[in-house]
Amino acid sequence: MACVGYRRVSTIDQNLDRQDLGQVDKVFEEKLSGKSAKDRPALQAMLDYIREGDRVVVYAIDRLARDLRDLQDIIQTVNDMGATIAFLSEGLTFSSDKDDAFAKLQLQMMGAFAEFERNIIRKRQAEGIAKAKAKGVYKGRKPTIDRDKVKELKADGLSTYKIADTMGISRMSVHRILNG
Repeated sequence: MACVGYRRVSTIDQNLDRQDLGQVDKVFEEKLSGKSAKDRPALQAMLDYIREGDRVVVYAIDRLARDLRDLQDIIQTVNDMGATIAFLSEGLTFSSDKDDAFAKLQLQMMGAFAEFERNIIRKRQAEGIAKAKAKGVYKGRKPTIDRDKVKELKADGLSTYKIADTMGISRMSVHRILNG
């Protein structure tokens, strides 16, 4: 039985140090948004790694997920594998062999607060961008794809599949550039 840790912060600039997990056998870490469980490779690797009887330790609920549905799905996945998951900050533990109604209520409330907080952050960000655009200050993200190169490759007769592969971008990006 292994004790597995999971730590996450939202950006590369943030530090994982405050998320002390204690003694663990293996730690999975990432510096990515918690908005979607599907887009987090370390989380997926941790879920692939754990086995029956393992204990997963996470510093706080909002470090595991910022979406209540994702949070519940992740916990259910861990429990379905026969493993236990513990949140240190909230003092909550979930396992397949225990059904604690009060812990579930707390989880749902804390998960709802985390999701609410994420929505407030997005709203504030959108308001700030709108104000900056109105002032002419906001120019948007700098382009990361060489649009001229995409058009040049198409003119050379390459397919959208080959252009996407050559440029290291998605086919949808190629289509948007060529049709836009």
